[in-house]
Amino acid sequence: MTAFAYLAGLLVVIGCMVLIDARWRLVFWRAPLAGALTVATGVAFFLLWDAAGIVTGVFFRGTSEIVTGIELAPELPLEEPVFLVFLCYLTLVLVLGGERVLASRGRRTAAAEREERR
Repeated sequence: MTAFAYLAGLLVVIGCMVLIDARWRLVFWRAPLAGALTVATGVAFFLLWDAAGIVTGVFFRGTSEIVTGIELAPELPLEEPVFLVFLCYLTLVLVLGGERVLASRGRRTAAAEREERR
């Protein structure tokens, strides 16, 4: 059962990001098509990057008891595209969440400055 631990962990953290996204409407609950296209583009880019690394011998699949051992292609484990979805989605959640926090902080600062002038 430990063979699925890494994949299960990735799916759990993606699920947690979905909850954060839904709560604050950051990515898919704000602009689903744009979010899907951005994640898909990022995953495609990194899969091409992985393919280049595999072909040149830089990347290779290691052995571990916590991975499934299923390969989608030579040296490309099943967990890799799931990890890339996680990576791209996390980046979007962090960037859009950070923008929201900074905008909120700016509005509070401006309101406090207006209050101070009164």
